[in-house]
Amino acid sequence: MFVGIAGPICSGKHAVADYLVEKHAFTRIRLREVASVSPALSRLALTPSPSCSDVKAEPKSNDRNAQLVFDHIDEVLEYVTKRWRDHFVTTDIRKESDLETLCKRPFFLALGIDAPVTTRYERFVTRCAANGTPPPSFQNFVAQSDDDLYSSPSPIAPILHRATVRLLNPSQSLTTLHQTLENLNLLDPARLRPTWDAYFMYLADLAARRSNCMKRRVGAVLVRDQRVVSTGYNGTPKGITNCNEGGCPRCNDATTGGHGLSTCFCMHAEENALLESGRERATDAVLYCNTCPCLTCSIKIAQVGIREVVYDVGYSMDEMSAKVLREAGVKLRQYNPPTEGLVMA
Repeated sequence: MFVGIAGPICSGKHAVADYLVEKHAFTRIRLREVASVSPALSRLALTPSPSCSDVKAEPKSNDRNAQLVFDHIDEVLEYVTKRWRDHFVTTDIRKESDLETLCKRPFFLALGIDAPVTTRYERFVTRCAANGTPPPSFQNFVAQSDDDLYSSPSPIAPILHRATVRLLNPSQSLTTLHQTLENLNLLDPARLRPTWDAYFMYLADLAARRSNCMKRRVGAVLVRDQRVVSTGYNGTPKGITNCNEGGCPRCNDATTGGHGLSTCFCMHAEENALLESGRERATDAVLYCNTCPCLTCSIKIAQVGIREVVYDVGYSMDEMSAKVLREAGVKLRQYNPPTEGLVMA
């Protein structure tokens, strides 16, 4: 695995890299052009990261200052690709083009880290004191930090936005940060190559985006032997005005959930997937749905011989649906993906 960490000054980039080096034997990789300090903040104080003069040909895994330094991102890519079974980490992703280059590899994970600006300033003042350097004013720090994020020749903000995992690190405690990283389990292989569950649930979420129901977006994917048999999403039937265009009075009147269902014009995602597949192809298949099937759909699922139902979000009828499916011998399982997006330390 190769983890690329991006974030503003004093957000905790190097603390995360140190954790990976010390806890999981990662090797640190630096790019010579950014290995000293970030351009916007070079006038304020030295960063705590090792300098290029500390290069070692083959770093020892237990040496937090050991590193490999390269002149160009293509050299990095060539080196880590030949050693893809090893673990590497860098905090030197400063260009979107570099990120795009690294994202081509299936073993690369982009991690963004940030913290409140007041917290970052406090950390910076502490760093200045340790270096015997007068700290800048808060206003000057914010101005330089904003320049680094948004206005420098290589702004960090676009890279942060594209990170697979974004960690918000407001705590002054390394213990808290380390515990969060432990819980995140960054080395989970599913972060690099989605499991079958993740793959098909993503397709169900994608199908849900086609929904025209005013109540909720639901998508379903029917799978047999790891191959998609059919997909479905909820909304009014063919030839009927879309629900979001006024086609279903019940949904457009904002009727309370669970009431007036007999007057609803909308087909459910699971129903559409089952109708598209037919009984023969549905038998012994697995149904992925981003929402737990309702009682009515559960009865139909049992009737066509579905083997397993995997869902993401719970629904008000979960207990009744579970009872019907259990009695019919259909396995019901909730999807539990690795944490992505914004995570609070």
